[in-house]
Amino acid sequence: MEKGIKLGFWSIVLLGINAIIGSGIFGLPGDAYTDIGPASILVLVFCMLLAVSIALCFAEAGSWFDTDGGPYLYAKEAFGDFVGFEVGFMKWIVSMIAWATMANFFAVTLSSVWPQAAEPLIKNIIIGILVVGLGIINFMGMKQSKHLNNIMTIGKLLPIVLFIAVGLFFIKGSNFTPFVIIQKGQSASSAFVAVSITLFYAFTGFESLAVAAKDMENPKKNVPKALVMVMFVVSVIYMLILGISIGVLGNGLAGSATPVADAAIKMLGPIGGYIITIGTIVSVGGINIASSIFTPRSAAALVEQGLMPKSIRKTNKNGAPYIAIIVSVIGTLLIAWSGSFTTLSQISVVSRFIQYIPTCLAVLILRKKYADKDVNFRIPGGAIIPIFAVIISILLLIKAGIDEPMKIVWGLGGMIIVVPIYFYMTKVYSKKYNDVEVK
Repeated sequence: MEKGIKLGFWSIVLLGINAIIGSGIFGLPGDAYTDIGPASILVLVFCMLLAVSIALCFAEAGSWFDTDGGPYLYAKEAFGDFVGFEVGFMKWIVSMIAWATMANFFAVTLSSVWPQAAEPLIKNIIIGILVVGLGIINFMGMKQSKHLNNIMTIGKLLPIVLFIAVGLFFIKGSNFTPFVIIQKGQSASSAFVAVSITLFYAFTGFESLAVAAKDMENPKKNVPKALVMVMFVVSVIYMLILGISIGVLGNGLAGSATPVADAAIKMLGPIGGYIITIGTIVSVGGINIASSIFTPRSAAALVEQGLMPKSIRKTNKNGAPYIAIIVSVIGTLLIAWSGSFTTLSQISVVSRFIQYIPTCLAVLILRKKYADKDVNFRIPGGAIIPIFAVIISILLLIKAGIDEPMKIVWGLGGMIIVVPIYFYMTKVYSKKYNDVEVK
């Protein structure tokens, strides 16, 4: 197998879609409708604008570089090694936590068609086979991972496209009235914010795309274009799924744990529910594949600046960072089997925003730092979109902290733990690489 196999533009797009669309999409409409009714469509538009604004910042930042790192690299180049290491190390740890969570959820989802999969021993065996199996595929190089990711992404999109195509003929306009439904004891503003947080997290995942830039063809050009395409496709899919679910189920959507499956059953009978169930399993399997690609490369990216053992970056004959893969697989399995991923996942709330906020601010700094360099993508409107993204991100983070303070405590605790690790790494591993070159 050739060591130089890389992801082309459309493979990058499919990887981005796979990294965002997971199981959440199949429960999303019920959660959103319960708090604010059909007006959740407007909240989705707001979240879409925020997510697209942040993604545009990632697109411009990515157009400066053709090496791995993503948010870590942007933070490091704009704010220095310490901030970069905080962002990068937290991203790697949270990537393992997220992969462990998704591996566990794959077994849980599988139990809907094979009940024995929910038994602790069998569930742990399934998790082990899944994580180790994907690690082995990663060992075989990006070519194999690319083909598997492309197949699984198309596989997860097929039932969604079928649901949309059929659902358009079952929409009832009366199900959209009254348009705003607020629960007793809750204000319209608090309902809007609560639904915003729920829907916004459905868009997360795009931030990982540039982490594997070295495994992509012409990343300075393709990553920004792919990010824009990915966010457009995902936004359209989410809007149609939410609109159709409301139009088909109406008030029946409130409190439903499986709204898309319920709508499919109403349209197609039991076979509709079965199709969505299989689609959910494929979707969760697909996001595990994306995690298996991004997680080890998050670790390998830290080596670029001499802040991690150089061995982690070592590649095999297939061009795969095999040490990073082994360490990431072991870490993911330990988290998944320990059962601690539910608690540890609370770190991800802060971690998401310590990737988003520095990247949005980095765009403004990199524009000045590399003013004489040409870029393939520039956000229209000057500083308006990055500043909008930063302000709304901070407000959502504050709201999340007010609602669930422990998420902030865990997140800040994780950031504090990284501090001594940073100083240890800088002492033991002196800088062996030059700063990233912007061409």
